[in-house]
Amino acid sequence: MAHTKRETASEADGVQYRHSKWWQIALTMMSNGMSMTFYSLITLVSYAANVNYGIAMGLAGVLLTGSRVFDGIIDPFIALVIDRYSGKFGKIRFFTAIGWVIRSIAALMLFVWANGGGVVLFVALYLIYIVGSSICDIAGNMASPIITTDPRQRPIVGVWGTLYSYLVPMILMVVSNVVLLPMFGGEYNAQMLSACALVYVPISLVFMLLSFVGVKDMDKAENFENITASDEKVGIKDMWHLLKDNRPFQMYVLHCVSAKLSQQTMSQAIVSTLVFGILIGNIGLSTIVSAVTSLPSIIFAVLAGKLAGKYGSRTIAIVSMIVGSVLSIVAIIYCYSIDMLSISQSMVPMVIFFGLLFLINAAKMCITTADTAMRSDVVDYELSRSGKYLPGVVTATYNFIDQFISSLGTTIAAVGVSLIGYVNTAPQPTDAPTPEIKAMGLFLYFGIPLIGWVIGLVAMKFYTLTRVKMIEVQKDINERKAELEAQAE
Repeated sequence: MAHTKRETASEADGVQYRHSKWWQIALTMMSNGMSMTFYSLITLVSYAANVNYGIAMGLAGVLLTGSRVFDGIIDPFIALVIDRYSGKFGKIRFFTAIGWVIRSIAALMLFVWANGGGVVLFVALYLIYIVGSSICDIAGNMASPIITTDPRQRPIVGVWGTLYSYLVPMILMVVSNVVLLPMFGGEYNAQMLSACALVYVPISLVFMLLSFVGVKDMDKAENFENITASDEKVGIKDMWHLLKDNRPFQMYVLHCVSAKLSQQTMSQAIVSTLVFGILIGNIGLSTIVSAVTSLPSIIFAVLAGKLAGKYGSRTIAIVSMIVGSVLSIVAIIYCYSIDMLSISQSMVPMVIFFGLLFLINAAKMCITTADTAMRSDVVDYELSRSGKYLPGVVTATYNFIDQFISSLGTTIAAVGVSLIGYVNTAPQPTDAPTPEIKAMGLFLYFGIPLIGWVIGLVAMKFYTLTRVKMIEVQKDINERKAELEAQAE
């Protein structure tokens, strides 16, 4: 029996999509691996501030939190420069390389070369690092809409991005805690921090160069062209019109930021102390839970990518949020109905608890995968709507809002624990579990994400970029490009 060739997305939809090979997507998204390598290094910057620069941990925390505001402010201006650039060296590779050089030099200065410089030098170097990080990340995020416009492939881009975002930090945590830390007496001293930087920065370079191999065929000027006859450059007003007039972008931001805020809140150390240290009675379980539930749930990211290619990213995001919401409610009811200390003492309660967290993490993986494709769809919708291709502006505008809103996670967690009596002191694993601690712990750990998903579901009701709508968008873009080419001849 003759094998029937599967109909391509271009043939099925009547649209000429930009298509990439699977290895090109896999390599391109290694830019996520590069970013997560720096992320893993910079999580140690509080120790560097204390050990290398003599800054108190409390002051270091204030400085690092304040830097998020600086990060949010500079992102839009960097994006405008990137979107206006039209050079022969490739937009994504050119700016990623510039950002990598800046952040690498700043990181090596912070961790290796500038010991004993004091507060002023630390702040200056960290702000330089943020500039390089912003350039790198904005340019890297532009790869997702560029590498492919094929609706079957775009969710796969999210799968690869998710894989690198989860696996790279886990592997590097093993490198720092299991390999490097014991080499320096089990202390986060200057030598250990220096070794981390000298290992991580070269790893990030490998990730970056491999991503360049993947994206080079698509990183061409013609793929960044507008579809308007006007030669007007990208400006601040384009960012304003994006915020004001692009409804799908508004809903995408509301959905993503609410989910990010809930994630930032539940991941705070004081929340882990409440749930795992006090209520379950084993703070070490939080690390075990993270590894045991996250790794297998990556399989669901792959499944979500395949389904999103068929049914659309919006549909997968909605289904995943509904599943996550139901599971969160089940987890709250279950934890309320038992003595949570039994989770660390008996096999059956532990298996049930781990199972619920595994399925909730699987839902999160599916949402993350869908979100990557949705941002690419928003970029193309804006091109169809305004005639301007603004991947950098879309990314930076989202980051600008995200930096301010998600930073409230620390505040929400702090206010929550203060309401149950921790005003002048922080929760400790040795504290006795009380009904108030149980109520607040479950609210912060399961309730806040539940609220975030409910907000996301409302946002998705008004997010119009369905699978069918995106076919219309791509047809419109292709037709208008053809018209411009005909006029130019």
